[in-house]
Amino acid sequence: TYNATLSLSFLFLPPEVTINYRHGLPVITLTLPTRSERCQFTVKPVVTTVGAFLQDVQREDKGIERAEVFATDGSKVSDATLMEVLLMNDFKLVINKTEYSVSPPVKGKLSSEHATEMEDIKSMVHRLFVALHLEDHQIRKERELLQKLDHLKGELLPLEQMKARIMDSADSKTSRLLWVGLALMSTQGGALAWLTWWVYSWDIMEPVTYFITYGSAMAFYAYFVLTKQDYIYPHAKDRQFLHYFYRKSKKQRFNVERYNKLKDDLAEAEESLRRLRQPLHLRLPIQEISDKE
Repeated sequence: TYNATLSLSFLFLPPEVTINYRHGLPVITLTLPTRSERCQFTVKPVVTTVGAFLQDVQREDKGIERAEVFATDGSKVSDATLMEVLLMNDFKLVINKTEYSVSPPVKGKLSSEHATEMEDIKSMVHRLFVALHLEDHQIRKERELLQKLDHLKGELLPLEQMKARIMDSADSKTSRLLWVGLALMSTQGGALAWLTWWVYSWDIMEPVTYFITYGSAMAFYAYFVLTKQDYIYPHAKDRQFLHYFYRKSKKQRFNVERYNKLKDDLAEAEESLRRLRQPLHLRLPIQEISDKE
């Protein structure tokens, strides 16, 4: 008689499980089998799991012996699954021996007000998480960057010393070359003057100076063809300096590519540290970082 009465009572229970959104949160309404009344469960989809939801349902009605969730293909949904994932598709809710087919509302069909409320709640949760955990993350990140800076500076120190010696040598050679050029031009001018006034006349030396000028123009044009640059004295000096620098670096086995890579890593780490410390300066002083510095 009890079983017949119980089975008969289920016939008058609303078989459906409804899901509505209220204040941006899903509200699941179902019928408790023992108390024969409708009960609403408000869940937080981003933090509540399927197992936690089922436990809430069983705590509300002690007569529930079995509460499980299945996908539409019959596979069981894990208790660790987030409600946010579950509410993306249709599913089946089994309470004791009663099976409910549940069709959550499509998010795209939600009102703009509900969608805005959901976004506000997610934004609030994100801000709370940042407020509670950002400072510890910044302290760990700053320590990592300081250690990286110390390591990079330690690797760069011998390379910087070698580079300074090579640059001094290249600069000396470049300066000597410039003085040699000035001496040659002075010698050429003196020789032309001597040939013009003491040996020959201007009528004889004029064609000579013309071809010397034309030869100089050809030399400058050849420089442009080879370097794709105009013959400008500062640029020519820098080009000759780099020529001596790389030749000296090759002799002393100075790895220019590795040096440039370390310099780029150092600049990147310093920029990351500067950007990381900006929000820290807006907060209270951190004693742990001050002691380390």
